[in-house]
Amino acid sequence: MSDAPHSARFTLDPDFTISPVDPRLFGSFVEHLGRCVYTGIHEPGHPTADAEGLRGDVLDLVRELGVTALRYPGGNFVSGYRWEDGVGPKEERPRRLDLAWRSTETNQFGLSEFIDFVRKVGGEPMMALNLGTRGVAEAIELQEYANHPGGTELSERRVAHGDKDPFGIRLWCLGNELDGPWQTGHKTADEYGRLAAETARAMRQIEPDLELVACGSSAQKMETFAAWEATVLSHCYDLVDHVSLHAYYYEQNGDRDSFLASAVDTESFIENVVATADHIGARLKSDKRINLSFDEWNVWYQDGSAPTLSGEGRGEDWAEAPRLLEDNYSVTDAVVFGSLLIALLRHADRVKVACLAQLVNVIAPIATEPGGAAWRQTTFHPFAQASRYGRGTVLDVRPASPRHTTERYGEVDLLHATAVRDEETGAVTIFAVNRDLTRVLPLDVTLHGLGLSEVVEHSVLADADPDARNTAADPDRVTPHEGAGTALADGLLTARLEPLSWNVIRLA
Repeated sequence: MSDAPHSARFTLDPDFTISPVDPRLFGSFVEHLGRCVYTGIHEPGHPTADAEGLRGDVLDLVRELGVTALRYPGGNFVSGYRWEDGVGPKEERPRRLDLAWRSTETNQFGLSEFIDFVRKVGGEPMMALNLGTRGVAEAIELQEYANHPGGTELSERRVAHGDKDPFGIRLWCLGNELDGPWQTGHKTADEYGRLAAETARAMRQIEPDLELVACGSSAQKMETFAAWEATVLSHCYDLVDHVSLHAYYYEQNGDRDSFLASAVDTESFIENVVATADHIGARLKSDKRINLSFDEWNVWYQDGSAPTLSGEGRGEDWAEAPRLLEDNYSVTDAVVFGSLLIALLRHADRVKVACLAQLVNVIAPIATEPGGAAWRQTTFHPFAQASRYGRGTVLDVRPASPRHTTERYGEVDLLHATAVRDEETGAVTIFAVNRDLTRVLPLDVTLHGLGLSEVVEHSVLADADPDARNTAADPDRVTPHEGAGTALADGLLTARLEPLSWNVIRLA
């Protein structure tokens, strides 16, 4: 620990900004994995279910969460998925083996049901294409079925299935994690780059104004990282709009300080992908700028060390909707999660889409029990607050912070922070994490030219027990509380950030 004074400070000025926030930064992800779909968002017969079988309690929580873009149907699942299986009369839909998660897929929830769900929560669909076991022909057939108004075999098939109006899907993922050897249909960068280019070109012949996402690396630690992006973009740079990033973090071997600094890796990952994409753009002499779609991110205990929501096993091979990856999140997890949100906002100039993976039950902010309750995990609160108050323009925040040493990332700031200004009202929201496990972090923020005079709220997510969790038996064990002693006078905001805390300070 440094001998420097244990306090942090930064300055906010409306003339120093990063970028307006694309609302799709607050997206999420619905994959046919475990209980995300079945007994998660879709459970006919549940006491709250609507006529289409969507759980009303979950719909309410998703609206409260403030999710925007919704990516579907995978994930690893999509690389073996036949979209035709999930359309038409439910009694005629086939049951299939899902190789990705060794489950049986009933296809009782498919494209039409997903679009209905998206419309009911006020989101935007983000459709992933199977470029693992399928290719160009199947992609444009799905596009025509989904988006063409009518008058062709595929569009009229949609009409006959009960959906007269086209779905209007504008945002498409050209496959999923095809750099990964675990992926059904794994490809080399050259193989995938050519396929992505061919698919994008064909799709743009139907609708030139689509937004298309090329697969980037599944993690920064992949051996092929950066070389993969460079090769793929060399093939499809002028045909796509975004390149994807995926990252998951968890506490390993009791190294909590490194875990709390996970966003150091997130920011490095973003900046390295930007550098790679811009290098290819320069090499191709293109005026176009590729943006980033961070379409899978979360805390995920990939070693299975986290407590689970139910305490039950992981299900048997080829089971229907088994309990898989149902991590039960702690206060510590929620603080790291909030820090990851700060990292995304700090790079809003290039990260235009981001999807929390996933939405319900599977490493999710919302948990359910079949036939029973739905409740908020600890991670629900930072996401809901960021989505609600993180709309506007990100201000350039450059903290002067005490630092400490971590095993994985070396010296890191104890303060991780950003701020967003609502251009209509002039209100500013500061999002800040104190990574110190034991000490309060005093914070001074100098405000220049912002016309702010009032602290509306200082919300804190912290707990005397850093491992406290919300459960079905105690769903509100962890909720935000009001911070003490926060004041604004003569252009100076003063606050005290509790140890191991996520903070939302709203100024008007």
